[in-house]
Amino acid sequence: MDTNIGLRIFKGATAIITGGASGIGKAIAMELSRRGCEVVLADVQHGLAQEVASHIQSSGGKASAKKIDVRDFHAVKELVEETAQRTGRLDYMFNNAGAAIIGEVSDYSIEDWNLIIDINLRGEINGIQAAYQVMLKQKFGQIVNTSSLVGLTPSPGNTVYSATKHALVGLSQSLRVEAALHGIRINVVCPGVVRTPMMHGGGFNKSYFNMSPEQVADMFEKMRPMDVDLFAKKVLRLIAKDKGIIIVPSSNKIFIGLYKFFPETIIILLKIATKRFIKKYNLVC
Repeated sequence: MDTNIGLRIFKGATAIITGGASGIGKAIAMELSRRGCEVVLADVQHGLAQEVASHIQSSGGKASAKKIDVRDFHAVKELVEETAQRTGRLDYMFNNAGAAIIGEVSDYSIEDWNLIIDINLRGEINGIQAAYQVMLKQKFGQIVNTSSLVGLTPSPGNTVYSATKHALVGLSQSLRVEAALHGIRINVVCPGVVRTPMMHGGGFNKSYFNMSPEQVADMFEKMRPMDVDLFAKKVLRLIAKDKGIIIVPSSNKIFIGLYKFFPETIIILLKIATKRFIKKYNLVC
């Protein structure tokens, strides 16, 4: 492995993207390839990942797909080490795979908690653990973890997801300090509402609300979602600048700031909004 060359800002770099078959992961992979980066799409949806990789290849880019369950540390570690050995480097590790369950906590089972924690938190930890060891030997690299706007604010009806995303912000900020001593960058992306398959009812592992796909789409559309390709462009620009917490769309910073300075007021407003939400969609809670 060539450890004498530092981090490449996309062109000529190598990146692994978990959850790279669709949504944000796919958009990030496509944009990275346009900037000259070789991408490895790691996803349980292997067929979709292969389609994305083939599209990138037909456009002149370098891409491959690997079926990976991020909950399996040994599989993640094997992919990371194989990629670094094959390409001579690992510049970027995008820990992006995630899952969600919506509904009230009173309806959750312990299996629900374990599933989301295993995918969203332990899955990203597996990616960090595997990639960090390689990057320490290289003395360069950048690990990008995907959290959420709800990793910085409350999210009623989405509690277990929000809990994992809060944990990822804390993890990333703490590791960012340690990693800097070794020449490694750590960033955490906190997306707001982005137009992905989840908007149409996909991406939820379970819903305890009786919402139809049309109602889900209607709910998200009212939140003015950002186009996923534009999102990827903005995120990569901030990753190149090594911003610690990346908030896109940037308009979400207003809500985050209000919650930071007026938490109790925001909690009251969220209680009102949640009651209206349940009444509007005639939800079973």
